[in-house]
Order: sequence, then C-alpha cells, then structure tokens
Amino acid sequence: MSTTTTTTAGGVKVVKPTVSSYVHDYLGRVRGGDLGSLPAVLGLVLLSLIFGVARDTFFSSLNFANMFSQGAHYVFIAMGLVFVLLLGEIDLSAGFASGVCGAIMAILLTTYGWPWYGAIPAAMLTGIVIGFVLGFLVAKFGIPSFVVTLAAFLAFQGILLLLLGGGKNISVTDPFVLKLANGNLSVVVSWIVTAVAIGGYALAQLNQVRSRAARGLVNVPMGIVAARILGLAVVLIVATSLLTQERSINPVLTSVKGIPIVAPIIAVFLVIWTFVLGRTTYGRHIYAVGGNTEAARRAGIPVDRIRISVFIICSFMASVGGILAVSRANSVDPNTGGSNVLLYSVGAAVIGGTSLFGGKGKAINAVIGGAVITVIDNGMGLMGFSAGTKYMVTGLILLIAASVDALARRRAAATGNR
Repeated sequence: MSTTTTTTAGGVKVVKPTVSSYVHDYLGRVRGGDLGSLPAVLGLVLLSLIFGVARDTFFSSLNFANMFSQGAHYVFIAMGLVFVLLLGEIDLSAGFASGVCGAIMAILLTTYGWPWYGAIPAAMLTGIVIGFVLGFLVAKFGIPSFVVTLAAFLAFQGILLLLLGGGKNISVTDPFVLKLANGNLSVVVSWIVTAVAIGGYALAQLNQVRSRAARGLVNVPMGIVAARILGLAVVLIVATSLLTQERSINPVLTSVKGIPIVAPIIAVFLVIWTFVLGRTTYGRHIYAVGGNTEAARRAGIPVDRIRISVFIICSFMASVGGILAVSRANSVDPNTGGSNVLLYSVGAAVIGGTSLFGGKGKAINAVIGGAVITVIDNGMGLMGFSAGTKYMVTGLILLIAASVDALARRRAAATGNR
C-alpha cells in the first residue's frame, strides 16, 4: 500500500494511505479470500432487484416496514449465534430457547399479572441461565456443543409444551409488548433517530481516524471515511423517507407512518455487539480462542470462561428474539421458536459472512444475512411460491454461502492471508 507520512507538531508520525492504494489493498484482500459480507451484500441487492421487478409491491412502504418485524426474530438469534460460531461451536437449541423465554414472559404477563418491566427482564434472565447451563456443560464437561444443544433442542420443546399446558395458545395484550414488533415511531422521532444515527456514525469514524493518527498507525483515507458516512446517510435518508410515508390501507381511520420500533432496537444491539467484538479485550479473546484454542490457552486467555460466555450471549439474544416473536404474533404457542426459526437464524449468520470454522465473523453479518433471508421469504411469498420452494431456495443459498466460505478459507491459506 502506497502511503504518505506527515509529522505533527508533537513529533508523531502519521501514516496516510491514498484512496487508490486503499482500494487496491482491499481488492487484494478480496482476491486473497477475505470476502467478509461482500457476497451477502451483492446477493441482497440482486434479490431485491429481482423481486422489485417481479412485484411492484415489494418496494412499497408497507412491505418494506413489514420486513423489519418479519425478520427481527431471526436477526436477534443470529446475532447470538455469531458469538458461538466464532468459536467453531453451534447452538441447535437457540430457536426453542427463544420460545421458552417468550412463554415465560407471556405467562408472567397474563397468568400472574406482572407488568412488562418485570416480565421482559425475567424472560431475558431465563435466557442467561439457559446459556450458562449449556456453556458449562460444553466447557467444563467437554461434551460437544452439537450433542448438548441437540439434547436441549428436544428438551425445550417438552418444556414449552409443559409451560403451555400441553399445547394451548396464550394471548398477550400488554400494549408495550405489542408495540415492540408492531408499533412505529412518530414521523418527527423517526427523522431525529435517523439524524442521530448518521451523526453518531460520523463521530465514531472520525474518532477512530483521530485515535489511530495519534498513535502513528496506518489510517483509512479521509475520502473513504467520507464515502462511508455519505453512503450510510443516503441509505438511511431514503429508508426513512419511505417509512415515513402513509402506509395505512384506510388512513382516515388509522394513520400508519414512521420507522418500525424494532429497527432502532436492532441498531442498538448491533452497535453494542460490534463494539464488544471490535473494541474490547473480551472481543479479541473470542477471536483468539476461535482462531487457535490451544494458543489462546497458552497465552493466558481463560478459554472455559470465554466458551461459557458466548453461550450465555447466544441464549440471551434468543430470549430477545423470543420476546419480539411473541410481540409480533400477539401470542405464544408450542410452535414459537420452532419450525424454520433455527435454520433461518443459522442461515442468516452464515450467509452474512460468519465462518462455520470459527475465528471469522461480526455482528453485522447477522443483520445482513437476516435481511437476505427475509427478502427471500418475503419476495417469494409475494410471487406466490409455496413454502416448499422457499425452503429449497433458502437451503441452496445457505449451501452456496458455506461453499464460498470454504473456498475463501482455502484461498486465504494458499495466499498466506489466514
């Protein structure tokens, strides 16, 4: 990478690569097998164009807003699965764990009359306990995560049936809970949230540049930083403009405008987990354990605690997904968290760019992969395809994503970029 070097008044040398050298270096990493989320982003754009051309309603404000609540369950579980997959482990129980947590919340709200601010934390605490038990069995007893979580997958189905009295449906009427997946921000608040998001991202990018410059590290060219900020701003402004349009079928009776409440919830968790993985010692330890467990152990990293913690995070995020699923359906039943939830969630993490072999992945992978899964499910539904066809297409795309990951790893090993 060609660079220029300047010296500040304090005597610190600041290395500044040019835009062309940065782009050339990025293309070199891609050719070397470091694809990241690029295939998923390209696939998302291509699928959106295909469905948009096939059905005009795909790009309507109503359908666009619906996709947020439609895919939220998968995205939250996938965010948690990213942490487990980073260690080369798997959690097959995440889907039904979300159903159990959602059922706990619903029972506390309806049967015991708890307020939402008691029932929701109780559901999240249930997820944390589940994750601790799973992680403890994997880390301390040495039982393969596949076996532990497969057993939990079966057990949680039984627990869900017992909680629901053999299969009854529990309706949830708490207004706050129902708004989580079905409510919208006001138009004014929507634009404020968009402005804050753009401003916050810009400050984060500029602060990173300043921090690296102060330490004399190679920095991202300001042209690239400006392009990132402008790109996000364009995407968010266009999305907000679309979501703040009237999308009610009968606006005279009920007006429906604004960003779905679930969207900023996803954004908050995305920021938190991105910071944890990218800016903390704990995050570096996760990547170290996922890359080479024995080397991490010899370096003094508490491997067992890291293993337990990622399962806790996974089940905690499953509990959040379960809460959103109950909110969207206005109820909980024995199928909550079952059916295709686990497969779609794992698919979202992998399709988004998280490696099944451990050591590579980010929180944003879950969001991008979740968007791909949702677009497929939504677009094919609008085109009238059967559930069987949707499953086949989703499975094919998951297979392609896993194949790309395997080929990328082989390419990276051959070029020395592992």
